[in-house]
Amino acid sequence: MPKKRRNGGRSRKGRGKTRQVDCVHCMCKPPKDKAVHRFNIRNIVDSGAMNDLRAACAIENYVVPKLYAKSYYCISCAVHSRIVRVRNREARRNRDPPV
Repeated sequence: MPKKRRNGGRSRKGRGKTRQVDCVHCMCKPPKDKAVHRFNIRNIVDSGAMNDLRAACAIENYVVPKLYAKSYYCISCAVHSRIVRVRNREARRNRDPPV
């Protein structure tokens, strides 16, 4: 039977098992090497409240801390919420990171 992907959809390479992570969308447990992961960096406060915070701040040049979160998605949720796209056979061979 022909293989669809060279790596079988995983990046395991020599390890027997990998730990499972929680999908943020449906809370299923895909293996960590198979899950689609995205790193989100955003401000703790929204842009509307940022101006009010700057006006009320007593410290000059205060930098509001950011919120760092790593999100894991299972393949079906990543395709459904358009984080990754379905690619044709020739485009699947392209292993370069997306621009």
